[in-house]
Amino acid sequence: MLALLKRTGPGRRGRRTIADVAEQTAPPVIRDGTPAKPDAAVVRDALGVGVAVGLSGFAFGVTSAGSGLSVLQTCVLSLLVFTGASQFALVGALAAGGNPFTAAAGAFFLGTRNAFYGLRLSQLLAVPKAVRPVAAHWVIDETTAVALAQPSRRAARIGFTVTGLTLYVLWNATTLLGALGAEAIGDTAAWGLDAAGPAVFLALLAPMLKSATERATAGIAVLLGLGLLPVLPAGVPVLAAALAAPAVLWAQGRRAAATAGRERDSR
Repeated sequence: MLALLKRTGPGRRGRRTIADVAEQTAPPVIRDGTPAKPDAAVVRDALGVGVAVGLSGFAFGVTSAGSGLSVLQTCVLSLLVFTGASQFALVGALAAGGNPFTAAAGAFFLGTRNAFYGLRLSQLLAVPKAVRPVAAHWVIDETTAVALAQPSRRAARIGFTVTGLTLYVLWNATTLLGALGAEAIGDTAAWGLDAAGPAVFLALLAPMLKSATERATAGIAVLLGLGLLPVLPAGVPVLAAALAAPAVLWAQGRRAAATAGRERDSR
């Protein structure tokens, strides 16, 4: 995309384009020559994320059973969909009495973010074609965050695989236990299990917000998501929050062009 932008616009000397700004703010491409991180440290971090988030499957199992889905339907949903936010959006809408098609549409829109994760991870991990279907099923918030946090391709692959495997097994196991023991567990909000996933994801994201541009993008995305939450269907506010990135890049490009123009005028 950045290469395409550079080819389609010649640019002018002394002026930074939006493509230049995007290239500088984009995460660096991980290469095999990057200094290695011990495999044990990568596995430890990945296991911590997988276990912490996997436990929130209890909350989903209980919520799903409470919304009227059977144990089998609940487990199939976790096995085949495997994206917690979309699953919670679906059963939450059903529990509130929403139309099943509307609930499914909201869950679908919320899950489309994983397609954008896949575009980044396909270059980062460069997995063989034979295992891409399995890897694609594991492209979610947590696996993406762990993989992008690694300093080398080998570490990224290990982090992605361990996080995905741990989370998939534990999420489905706790989903089953939560659906079977829905009445015994009671209110999941009292346990705080529903907050485990978002809390872990924020903990992974915060250290990556190093520049002012990244922090501004995150702040605007939060404002958009929270501000639109009461007025838009489930899943849509998250997609709208993604507009923060091009908005910030556009503003930076305009500011850089204005600065360059003032410098030329002052000469």
